[in-house]
Amino acid sequence: MKLFFIIIFCCSPVLWMSCKTTKAINKVIAPKDSVIVLVNDEFIKDSLLLVSTTVDNLAKNYIGFKTFAAKIKVEVEDAKGKQPDITATLRMIKDSAIWISLTASFLNVEVYRIYITKDSVILMNKQDKEVQYRSLDYLQEVTQIPFDFYTIQNILLGNPVFFNDSNAAFRKQEQFVLVSSIGSDFKNLLTLSENNNQLLHSKLDDVDINRNRTASISYDDYVTNNNHPFSTKRQIVISEKNKIDIRLNFKQFEFNKELSLTFSVPKNYKKK
Repeated sequence: MKLFFIIIFCCSPVLWMSCKTTKAINKVIAPKDSVIVLVNDEFIKDSLLLVSTTVDNLAKNYIGFKTFAAKIKVEVEDAKGKQPDITATLRMIKDSAIWISLTASFLNVEVYRIYITKDSVILMNKQDKEVQYRSLDYLQEVTQIPFDFYTIQNILLGNPVFFNDSNAAFRKQEQFVLVSSIGSDFKNLLTLSENNNQLLHSKLDDVDINRNRTASISYDDYVTNNNHPFSTKRQIVISEKNKIDIRLNFKQFEFNKELSLTFSVPKNYKKK
């Protein structure tokens, strides 16, 4: 089951100009014998426009929904090599519940079923006829990643995760816009497209320097659905002591259709 939760978590130095520091650009403090650096008005205007436009577009591109359903081809490669492909059937009701069925693609046999709410997780092993009832904290214990319900929800939708816009810094570089933020657990560097600020890549690095934990999440093949761009192909590479490479290919998906989530456990299943 650890592999499943890792799958869900499917996320050169530069000089940053943040929205907080732009207020200080017009004010030059010049102690005696210091060098005064003059910044022209056009530069200031361009920088403020970059910040304003990027913030607005990030908000516009954020995927809101009532319900979401999808069928996803999942490919995983770890230290042992490429693992058998998995087909994930996903159903979500916003801020309420996530229902997932995992099928071994080559056998077309359902192996796991999972039901996640804001405070609990039910794991049903259909091969061994076992069921586990856990609190949501179990996800953090298994993955060593600070998951909560909303983080899982955003990973599956393709929204930025572990991103703190209150201390975001912005820079334009060639055909991209780079946005950096630091949260309590991760530093996050987002790469956005220049023209519409679609999320192309997220690079996560652990704030704790004693841990060598990183994640790289790439977003590709966008299509417009629900009036929002949606990435149908993603790659998640997670590294700490070992490296795991996960590819998600959304074969089908739809928003805001009527959904009913039921999760029943057969009486003959053993509690583990």
